[in-house]
Amino acid sequence: MTQIPTEFEIRIDKIVPNGYGLGFVHGYAVFVSLAAKGDLAKVRVREQKGRTVFAEIVEIIEPSPERVAPVCRYFGSCGGCDFQQMSYAAQLAAKSDIIGDSLTRIGKFSDFGSVKVTASPNPLGYRTRTEWHLDTIRSRIGYFRRFSHDVVDIEQCPVMAGPLADKLKEIRSSIEWHQFAGDRPSIEAACGSSGISVFSDEIFEPTDEISVEVDGFKLSFDAGTFFQANPLLIDELVRCAIGEAGGETAIDLYSGVGLFSLPLTRRFQRVLAVEGNPRSVAFAEINRVSAQADNLKIDESDVASWLEDNREVEGVDFLLLDPPRNGCQKSSLELIARLAPHHISYVSCDPSTLARDLRVLCDKGYRLVTVTGFDLFPQTHHVETVARLERMR
Repeated sequence: MTQIPTEFEIRIDKIVPNGYGLGFVHGYAVFVSLAAKGDLAKVRVREQKGRTVFAEIVEIIEPSPERVAPVCRYFGSCGGCDFQQMSYAAQLAAKSDIIGDSLTRIGKFSDFGSVKVTASPNPLGYRTRTEWHLDTIRSRIGYFRRFSHDVVDIEQCPVMAGPLADKLKEIRSSIEWHQFAGDRPSIEAACGSSGISVFSDEIFEPTDEISVEVDGFKLSFDAGTFFQANPLLIDELVRCAIGEAGGETAIDLYSGVGLFSLPLTRRFQRVLAVEGNPRSVAFAEINRVSAQADNLKIDESDVASWLEDNREVEGVDFLLLDPPRNGCQKSSLELIARLAPHHISYVSCDPSTLARDLRVLCDKGYRLVTVTGFDLFPQTHHVETVARLERMR
């Protein structure tokens, strides 16, 4: 076997899951950070596992036609964005390929066609929630350095919405570093149509409630609860996930503050929402009352436990799930299939775990109907995906 050198030249063939550029040298698969499809680059080995190599760019010898100058001065050191080296059209194409690669390689699907990724109306200044990390020893606030937990001191971030940029500036100028007990605390921040909310375990101040309007519903939340970070595509995401569904009973798993639950109440006689985070459940109840959605029942429960305890729910027409990045437990997916909903909508922020879970559902009697991507995270390799399934038997 030919030994791979510490530094070498490589042509990037494509962009693959986790945002790496992939090329091949002497039979080794080489995954290169911050690459663009078509780059010819000199790279340095960062890590090697058998015939799999992870590398970093030392020099661009021949830039890809898709390569552009990054808009952020911290790009490359900050670990937040990893697609700024590509034109926005190239980013969208790469995300379509990433979804397709995951479905083919992990899910073993072959007939889903080309995956459309809906562009964000603005690929910059879109982000309305964030988490800032603090280095209290060096008095830094920003994001983690790539491949480490060192904090890069960030003064400006081009993907942040204006109100968050202003808040970061305010915090930077007024922060009292001694109030934090740990050496790596963090501050979560979010903005909505009604202001800004800030949350930290180490700041003993009230966390303000904020709200946004989605599909005609007012959704209240705060920085301590999960909510989508790009409001520019949320209405389209909800419409795609629900589609023309309607009937007697819908179930919304990992329901959060009610992003999908409330729109479902217009289409179904009853909606069962399941969420394990008490803070999110409290806001979901506020939102339910505000919407006068009496046909919505919210259960505070771990999804896996709820499915175990509700095996006999009958007449489920539609089930929507929006799990965290690591997806669903296989046992939960099997229980979902046992409930036998006529249609399933799976919303995912990770194409790899989505493909894995879709395979379980399709092996249990479902057919993959459509797959649609939404670019909720421009300038990064992350992509939101909605997969629609229907029961075959």
